[in-house]
Amino acid sequence: MDLTVVIPAFNEAESIGAVLERLCERLQSVEQVRGSFEVLVIDDGSTDGTGEIARRASPLVCLVRHPYNLGNGAAVKTGIRNARGRVCVFMDADGQHDPEMIARIFRGCDEFDMVVGARDASSQAGWHRHLANGLYNYLASYVTGRRIDDLTSGFRAIRRDVARRFVALLPNGFSYPTTITLCLMRAGFSVKYEPITVAKRTGKSKIRLFSDGTKFLLVIAKICMLFSPMKIFLPVSLYLFLMGLGYYLFTFLTEHRFTNMSMLLFTTSVIVFMMGLLAEQIAQMRFERTEDE
Repeated sequence: MDLTVVIPAFNEAESIGAVLERLCERLQSVEQVRGSFEVLVIDDGSTDGTGEIARRASPLVCLVRHPYNLGNGAAVKTGIRNARGRVCVFMDADGQHDPEMIARIFRGCDEFDMVVGARDASSQAGWHRHLANGLYNYLASYVTGRRIDDLTSGFRAIRRDVARRFVALLPNGFSYPTTITLCLMRAGFSVKYEPITVAKRTGKSKIRLFSDGTKFLLVIAKICMLFSPMKIFLPVSLYLFLMGLGYYLFTFLTEHRFTNMSMLLFTTSVIVFMMGLLAEQIAQMRFERTEDE
């Protein structure tokens, strides 16, 4: 099988039927996947009949139910584990993602390991969301050393064998796009960004700017520690060293002496740096063990 479309859904009864009808109609007309695709809807414990609507929408839809709400990321992981296609495409159930774009990002996986639909500024849900996404993109670019155009986009295609390598690292919440992007880039897989425009979602977003935003930042730090810990340890060590140097110069000019505080800052700087080297070696050994498996 060539393609599996994974749609995590939680209380999306208003939109899921129309989304699936358009999707199945479009997939049947795409020459590359005609007769060789499946649509997996992961009903993540919905209470509004989302699963039944999805089941009735098309005979091409395969429905997998969670007994209760586990989270968007957990639904994506269920989709990856149940997928049979060579390429998995992930899209939302709220009507934002255009099925017409699936053929383009699917073809991109012939050359790249993952293709991500990068939203333009007009597709962001308000200036605050645009500002937050810009910050996430900047931090993630620093961690990976590569430019990231859209870290949190949920519309993406990825080779199934690559996705399964990192499924255990994916969180159960909304930050799965962040995690899988950073994992692939730090592990040396190829990622392409395809410009897209998304429609206004049906219903109210389930993402909370501050609570989920904090989780996104923690995920970035976590993946950095897993794959490149010196990206965190080195700036902290340098900051402590410069603080110690600055404090030493101040006390030398004002009191003509070297203080215990300066010594503490210098010593802490060296300790943090050495911990970073140790963490880097551990991360490298863990990654080599993963490659051997």
